[in-house]
Amino acid sequence: MTRSTTEKLRLGRHTLTLHRQDKALLPGTGPGAPDITKRDLVGYYRAIAPHVLPHLRRRPLMLERLPDGLDGDRIMQKNTPAYFPDWIGRVEVGKEGGTVLHPLCDDTATLVYLADQATVTLHRWPSRAPAVERPDRLVFDLDPPGDDDFDAVRHAARLVRELLDEVGLACGVMTTGSRGLHVVAVLRGEHTFDDVHSFAKKAADTLAAAHPDRLTTAMRKQDRGNRLYLDVQRNAYAQTSVTPYTVRAKPGGPVATPLTWGQLEDPELTAQRWTIANAVEQADTDPWAGLPGRGRALGPAAAKLRALRDSGG
Repeated sequence: MTRSTTEKLRLGRHTLTLHRQDKALLPGTGPGAPDITKRDLVGYYRAIAPHVLPHLRRRPLMLERLPDGLDGDRIMQKNTPAYFPDWIGRVEVGKEGGTVLHPLCDDTATLVYLADQATVTLHRWPSRAPAVERPDRLVFDLDPPGDDDFDAVRHAARLVRELLDEVGLACGVMTTGSRGLHVVAVLRGEHTFDDVHSFAKKAADTLAAAHPDRLTTAMRKQDRGNRLYLDVQRNAYAQTSVTPYTVRAKPGGPVATPLTWGQLEDPELTAQRWTIANAVEQADTDPWAGLPGRGRALGPAAAKLRALRDSGG
């Protein structure tokens, strides 16, 4: 008997038709490791939903889809296709010469539907609808200057945290599931993208000036040498960053995973420490407990940073 290529799943008020659940999307890692199938991806996102949805709700998304697996075409999808169900949220945002109708993911049914569309990675805006022009997150993207220099990333993350603490902004740290770490500060969402990007750039410049042998804000790779680049470009309008607990399109299904600042000291920590096999267990520890509610206005932080820079501190 031929196995059906579709399966039904009821989630809340919606019945989903899941397609080709045995299709391999990502290769496993290690000798004899099985491929990660669409069923595995759907199961992971269904299990992680209580932890990931607070980081997704009302945020415009860019979907990274692998309909034919890692060896096929990689689709970076911003516009919501017409065939998406009506019950999936959308938000229209401006772009040069027009608009983009981004999908939203506000519930488990939508999350599972997107996984069934082979959406491996969810990239989110740092702002929420309807106030899409007022970011409430600020991201420092820290990748190692060399392939085997994760200690440089840890060191940079600590320095970013110390500076943000000094100017009064709460932040958390997460693995990216790829090469490095993100330090994510929470804001009240009262300022523009230009304001937030300007603050992030000045903060990065301050750190690079204080640690010129280890950190840089040089845009060109040939100007960085062996220094870690403090990347703040994800804080500009229409830019995205990987959502906490999203899967990355890499062998083994590594997951971008929040961690406590104490876990940053683990010598075994890597950017791909957690995968779809163990990220739910890490999420259950709630490493960012209380962080989302600690957003602060950017104005006082910008004033403190300006005073710090003026004093040469």
